[in-house]
Amino acid sequence: MNITMKPMMHTLLAGLLLAATATLASAQVISVTAGQFTKVGLSGGQFLKIGVGARGTGMAGAFSALSNDVTSVYWNPAGLADVKNYAADLTTTFYFAGMNHNFAGVVLPISDRFRAALSFTSFSSGDINVTSTDKPDGTGGIYNVNDISIGLSFAGYLTEQFSFGVTAKFVQHAFTTMTAGGIVFDVGTRYNTGFNGLLLGFAISGLGSKQSYDGSAVTQQHQPISGLPVSPLDMSVITASFNLPLVFRAGLGLDMFNGTLSDKPEVDEDGTIIHKWLVSGDFETYSDVPEQFAIGTEYTFREFVSFRAGYRIGHDQFGLAGGIGLKYDSGDFQGSVDYSINPTVNLGLVNRIGITMRFN
Repeated sequence: MNITMKPMMHTLLAGLLLAATATLASAQVISVTAGQFTKVGLSGGQFLKIGVGARGTGMAGAFSALSNDVTSVYWNPAGLADVKNYAADLTTTFYFAGMNHNFAGVVLPISDRFRAALSFTSFSSGDINVTSTDKPDGTGGIYNVNDISIGLSFAGYLTEQFSFGVTAKFVQHAFTTMTAGGIVFDVGTRYNTGFNGLLLGFAISGLGSKQSYDGSAVTQQHQPISGLPVSPLDMSVITASFNLPLVFRAGLGLDMFNGTLSDKPEVDEDGTIIHKWLVSGDFETYSDVPEQFAIGTEYTFREFVSFRAGYRIGHDQFGLAGGIGLKYDSGDFQGSVDYSINPTVNLGLVNRIGITMRFN
């Protein structure tokens, strides 16, 4: 075979595999999205579907193929393999209705090819007034919802072009005095085709068993016969178990100055890349809502300032997205500050601020 044909054949093969897996993923939820029947509201752990990091969300979530930083824990754990040295990321999301979503993660190199990562995600509803049918304005009490996810990831390169990643995370949901928890797995792969800067990514998130709430709020005591000296009976309310949202992502990313608009990026005398333009697209299918598509782009000038934009198709609230990032590089230390904004149709703006640190 001609040597110049090999990258093209690799790309074609990877594309066929990606299309096949996306088709299978779609078939898993065809009963969910077909016709008038949906399972909206029947899955718990909805905070697990909130994107992390201002870079990926600034591109409307079209990030499964391009993710190569600490936030890859969420988008595609295979992207962690591209984090060469120690790195950390802190992101705060100012959600609507006074809710907050926070992410923290660190990546630790364990060999030339493999990386480990620790991550923590939290979601808080803030104080909510307790209401009842006879007191719809509030009984005077308050409650809140606090959900967390603690993850351990392992990622690496099996070949120079193919990387994988696996995350095991403990997910806990807390509601008043009740909690539910369990172990959830995410897996992902990424393939650098070597053809005109084309990257392919595939990830599955939310693999785990059903969960159910337990706690003091579900236990009660009942007096079987009033007026008689009989010990009360201990009773327990049986809570319904629920599934966590299962998400399939298939995406592609393209470096426009690496074979499309030019053979290679333009650099100055210091080796700084003057222009870098990335475009990406993601197909996402869920176990509880219809399929969604996302397209995004990122332009970086002199490895210092990045401008991002994207659009999400198929979501009833999110559409346009945008963001900006500033990077500082001293050689031994790299730091960046990123911001993204995601307008909603009815619920206002969602703002994110992220700080990333890398130590060479």
